[in-house]
Parts: sequence; structure tokens; C-alpha cells
Amino acid sequence: MEKIFKELDELEFELPSWAFSDAGTRFAVFHEEGAARNVFERIEDAALVHELTGCCPSVALHIPWDRVENWEELKEFVEEKGLRIGAINPNLFQDPDYKYGSLTNPSEKIRKKAIAHVMECVDIAVKTGSKIISLWLADGTDYPGQDDFRSRKKRLEESLKYIYENMPEDMYLFIEYKFFEPTFYHTDIPDWGTSYLLSEKLGERALVLVDLGHHAQGANIEYIVATLLSERKLGGFHLNNRKYADDDLTIASINPYEVFLIFKEIAFAWKDPELSDFAKKVVLMFDQAHITKPKILAMIQSVVMAQELFVKALLIDRRRLREAQEKCDVVEAEEILMDAFRTDVRPLLRENRKRKNLPEDPIKVFREGHYMEKRRRERR
Repeated sequence: MEKIFKELDELEFELPSWAFSDAGTRFAVFHEEGAARNVFERIEDAALVHELTGCCPSVALHIPWDRVENWEELKEFVEEKGLRIGAINPNLFQDPDYKYGSLTNPSEKIRKKAIAHVMECVDIAVKTGSKIISLWLADGTDYPGQDDFRSRKKRLEESLKYIYENMPEDMYLFIEYKFFEPTFYHTDIPDWGTSYLLSEKLGERALVLVDLGHHAQGANIEYIVATLLSERKLGGFHLNNRKYADDDLTIASINPYEVFLIFKEIAFAWKDPELSDFAKKVVLMFDQAHITKPKILAMIQSVVMAQELFVKALLIDRRRLREAQEKCDVVEAEEILMDAFRTDVRPLLRENRKRKNLPEDPIKVFREGHYMEKRRRERR
């Protein structure tokens, strides 16, 4: 148990600012009374989640949603709340100019506009102390013949090269992928192989970001994670869950076993002497849309669930598993995994929180503390 507690001390999650504000579907946005209305209120809500869980010290920003006039003021506010700024996420998917692409657009003028926005985010990262630019493109085409694939690939590579070469030498570029949507014929960065290819061409500070909802049904995400870890090209995650496509549901709400198997690969890399230092730098960030769940409560629930599944992964008997694998004992190998997955680790986590003077049950404390009632009054 002491060993698990020590490993829990190293387990951190990054919260997304946008998860604390109103969100919806392409059909409607649903308002939650008391939800954060600006970046300062989003930081306040993230700080509350960290206060109750003790493992979420960083918050990612999305530009322009979180843009402010005075970045030094925001940085000081974040630090006063006991947090730090995490990844900076450029927005290259809402401007009407990006209808036919941003970094891949046939128009040089629009490509330069998109690059300028990313470089603005690099400048914001410098001012706020962030070391990560997390890039997702909605670029693609809807119809055959709409554009030339190789030309778009060339434009993308040239755009990324400019961004990468003009970033500070201690800053990382995370390249996210998504196999479809919002374009439906082809996507310019549709899979982990394309992200890997782009990051490999750029250099060591370009890494792949894995969003759990950005894969085809049945994709073996844990295999992708293992491969990227072995190549030292895994930068981080957008943790969520899905039933159909990019649903952005709360983590493990649909398939907890899948998340457990993904965390298994990270936990095993943590314990690998050759990979440990790299693996512990992989950013575990949430990216969820709390459409029908209360936003702060949903985030606390997600953090608690992620902790539980990661601890289960830490409990796997690696020695026995390796012996079963070497003997090709398929049933025994699976049973070893299931033993860990079936283990109720909630008492262990409650004891760990108690030792840290944290609420043993963060969800219960949030409910009984009437935190949302206070926010509704303050933000009326």
C-alpha cells in the first residue's frame, strides 16, 4: 500500500478550462445556472476541483475562449489559486475563413492567418509559463476532387515546420488527430500514424496527442499508446469516453475496462527503467463536454474515476503476467488483468486522501458543501 501511495503522489491530471462553461451539441447549448462565464471563473472552478481531489494542479487554456488583456494578471491569479497554466490550445476551427482549412488552406493568406494565431498562442504560453502548444485541426474535405491530397500535405508540413522552428527551444508541440468530423470525405490528420509522421519530421519536441474519442469503433487505443510510448512520441491525452463517435462523455462512463487497459500501458512504462522518466511526463488531460451533468461535479467524478482505474492498473502483478505471457497461457494472463480490474481500490484511495488531509469522498463533500448554491448566488 505504501508503494501505491508513493506512486499516487506522482499521478497528476490537467483540467480543461472549457469544461467548466456552458456546452452543448450542434443543435443547442444548454445553460447551467452558476456555470463559469469567463476564464477567471473557470480557474476558480478548476481550483475547487484540485482542492477537493489534490491531484489536478494544472489547467489548460483555449484561445480565444480564454483570451485576456493582461496575461501577467491571469498568471498571478492562477498561482494564487494554487494552480499553474498547462497546455495552450489554439482555435483553428471556428473562424469562417477556415471553411476550407486552416494550415492546409489553398489560400496562402488564410494559412498565414492560421500560423499567426498559433504563434500568438506561443507568445501566450511564454507569458503564462506554459511549455505546451496542443494543436488540433478540423482541416479536411467533404467531397472527392475538392482539393489535392499531396498539395494539402505539403502545405501542412510547411506550416507546422514554421511554427515548430519559431517556438522556444523548451516548448513542445502536441499534434492531435481525429479520423473524421467536421469534414467527412477526408481529414488531413486522421490517425496516430499521420501525427507520428508529422512529429517525426519536425523533431524531438513534436509529440502525438491521443484523444480517446478520436478513433474508429473498436480501435485498439492501448496498442497505439504502447507503440507511441516505445518510440518516445506520446505527448499526452485528452481523456474522455464515447459511445458512438467523438461524444466527449465523462471518462469511463461507457467503457471503464478500455481506460484501465490504456492506463496499464502508462503504469507499466512508469515502472520501466528505460522509459520511466519519459512516461511520467506524459500529460493526462481531460477533454469533456458536460452537457447534461453539472460541470464541476462531473469533473470531480471524472478525476476520482481516473484515479481508481490508474490504481487498478498499478496493482497488476507484472511478474506473474510476464510468466503467463512467456508460457502462452492466455487465460491466466487475462485473469491476472481481471484480478486487478475487479479489485475495489476505493478504501485505499480514501486512506490516501485522509493522509493528505483531503476529503475522503470528494463528491459527497462537494454536494454537502453547497458549493454550487454559493456560485449561483455570486454569478447570478
